[in-house]
Amino acid sequence: MEEVLNVYQRPYDPKHPQICLDETTKALMCAVHETVPMEPGKPAHPDFEYQRHGMCSIFLACEPLTGRCFVQARKQHTRLDWAQVVNLLLEEVYPEAETVVLVMDNLNTHSIGLLYEAFPPEKASCLASRLEIHYTPKPASWLDMAEIELSILGRQCLDRRLGSLEEVQEQVQAWQHERNQKPVTINWRFTTADARIKLKRLYPIVK
Repeated sequence: MEEVLNVYQRPYDPKHPQICLDETTKALMCAVHETVPMEPGKPAHPDFEYQRHGMCSIFLACEPLTGRCFVQARKQHTRLDWAQVVNLLLEEVYPEAETVVLVMDNLNTHSIGLLYEAFPPEKASCLASRLEIHYTPKPASWLDMAEIELSILGRQCLDRRLGSLEEVQEQVQAWQHERNQKPVTINWRFTTADARIKLKRLYPIVK
């Protein structure tokens, strides 16, 4: 925990951006019947019957100190999907960064070794050399600030029926563009000193 909190206390450095990464799922659903259009004195009335079309995964990376976001919807969440997202972060979103400081939870699909499963050894080694990974503890995934952005994405973009992966991709890309036009930074105020006081019960007693 303290390792992650100490990372959050570092000053902004464009050559070593601090990125939080997390993912969620979205159920793909579409309406069976058309929405009843609004009439004078009556709002539009969507039909409650729907059809399921599976699930998709949404990866979100945010840079708390600048407010920059990167979102990608994918068909599934596999080991190789994570590797592909990291590749995009390093080569397309932050190509000028010397090192990307990556904070995320410690799922078994979040490992540098997976880069070698997705890419040739030379490329995997190059990608790995530009990563500084810090994992949140298993009971404390809330330390990953990407969860905050995922919550906002859910309320502003995903709180509706979307019937296909393509539709989800279109919507999250539009949200990402709008979000990055007016970026909102995160003022993280929970520090290591706070943790040692408020979570004192979690520390061992040294006599």
